[in-house]
Amino acid sequence: MLAVWGARFDEDSDEEGTTGAGASQLRLDELLEDLQSQVAQVNSPRDRVPALLEAVLAVGSELDLAVVLRQLVQSAVTLVDARYGALGVIGEESGLRQFITVGMDEETIAQIGPSPQGGGILGLLIREPHSLRLVDLGQHPEASGFPAGHPPMRTFLGAPVRVREKVFGNLYLTEKRGGAEFDADDEAVLTTLAAAAGVAVDNARLYDAVQRRERWLLASSELTRALLSGTDPGEVLDSFTATVLEMAGADSVTLAVPASRNGNLLIEAAAGQDADHARGLVLSDAGLARKVYTSGETITTEDWNSDPRAEQDTARTPLGPAFLVPLGTPEHVRGVLQVAGLQGCPAFAEATVAMIAGFANHAALALEIAGHRRDAERLLVLTDRDRIARDLHDLAIQRLFASGLSLQSTLGQVADRPRVSERIARVVDDLDDTIKVIRSTIYALQQQGRPEDTGLRSRLVAESGLAAEGLGFAPALRTTGLLDTLVSHTMADHLLAVLREALANAARHAHATSVEVTAEVTTAHLRLRVADNGCGTGSARAHGSGLANLYSRATELGGTFTLAANQPTGTVVDWRVPLPAVNG
Repeated sequence: MLAVWGARFDEDSDEEGTTGAGASQLRLDELLEDLQSQVAQVNSPRDRVPALLEAVLAVGSELDLAVVLRQLVQSAVTLVDARYGALGVIGEESGLRQFITVGMDEETIAQIGPSPQGGGILGLLIREPHSLRLVDLGQHPEASGFPAGHPPMRTFLGAPVRVREKVFGNLYLTEKRGGAEFDADDEAVLTTLAAAAGVAVDNARLYDAVQRRERWLLASSELTRALLSGTDPGEVLDSFTATVLEMAGADSVTLAVPASRNGNLLIEAAAGQDADHARGLVLSDAGLARKVYTSGETITTEDWNSDPRAEQDTARTPLGPAFLVPLGTPEHVRGVLQVAGLQGCPAFAEATVAMIAGFANHAALALEIAGHRRDAERLLVLTDRDRIARDLHDLAIQRLFASGLSLQSTLGQVADRPRVSERIARVVDDLDDTIKVIRSTIYALQQQGRPEDTGLRSRLVAESGLAAEGLGFAPALRTTGLLDTLVSHTMADHLLAVLREALANAARHAHATSVEVTAEVTTAHLRLRVADNGCGTGSARAHGSGLANLYSRATELGGTFTLAANQPTGTVVDWRVPLPAVNG
């Protein structure tokens, strides 16, 4: 049965060391010898060998890393009869990135507050990784005391957990039951359990790596197939963010892409916490996403809301650990993927960050291939339009023109028949009108689809950027729907004029410190909402000419305009017009 926890995977890993069945068996033999020598030193009247073997089997029979770690702490507490136990997993810069406790209820853990970062006695074991036994940990020179709400602890026993000769973390046990002290037998048993746990942890990590690779390959295959099959890119990106959410075990995932040629980033797809609120949001030029987009490098943070680099980013949901990876190469970044957990969540493992970064690179390649395919299809369409326009000009218009001239020449022959002459003249006029319509169609065919950055979404981004100078800050912009497709140029001009007036009012009269702009289009209507936190609607009403202009633009298009109070302070401008039936 020991083969259950001694078995190793014949699979390369990202960590240093030799893997394989041979190395596994050698490590197992060494561990058994160590176990025998440790048991020989145990002089306790109780026979701990069965309990120790049972604990080793309990830890080694699991392959899920989270279960292995918790089972390890529970087994350690049971073996040495301690009241409290914990495992601190060492992270970057010799700190603790994960702290698993046994013996405390959720209420006590909440009262204590944030998990320890690796100071005091915990830090001593990180710096000097060997077993440590104390009669009164409060009397040790390295002791730093307990936070408010922490239960009292006196006796202490600690031992490092090594994975391939590298310290993975430390086991901490306190308060031996019955008021006794931890003895040499306890220390020997805990050291042996920690050695066996190292193999179990290594197995679990290798298994987790294999599972990640399988998920990565499957997700990459599905993404590529969806993109190359012609599925709408928006649906593919939504599926992509949902897959990343599941793969990383995150609470929030967003994908920001350039909204215009000037590089403004807009959240195109989102999954998880507040996904609907995040989708369509234009990000700040001073935010972390912009830094990643510009540099092409991954950025990680253990606490988003307290990281000074994220001060310019706005998020309603309090975020904790997060990382941002670029889609594509540093020379050609197609977007920025942000993966985050809620406050209090453990930091993302380096293996998770590497996996998502690799998946993002594959997604960027798939998007690049799909983009080239769409460009080729678009080129075929444009070429076909040019051919149709040429045929209309060279064949249809010439024939219609010739027919008109022929009919005009017959007018002199039927001058004595007024009714016939009038009828022929109407036909000639109809032909002239038809020629004009065809010429307009030819022009539209030649101009439609040209790569000009004059879409409504880009113009909204530009207009919001211009307003930042007057406001003193950049307004938050959110766009929803097919603004560049469903909205006519006339409606777009009205919408931009309304936005310009609303932002000007917020800058001149409202004295606002934040403004949220939402532009939304459905198959039925076009809506613009501008909300600020200024001094309210009173001063805004004093400027009736501007508001009358907004009202007239709405009524001219058959829509509505309302001005209301924002909560808790400020003003909300709501401008809504219906779309023509042809767009529905």
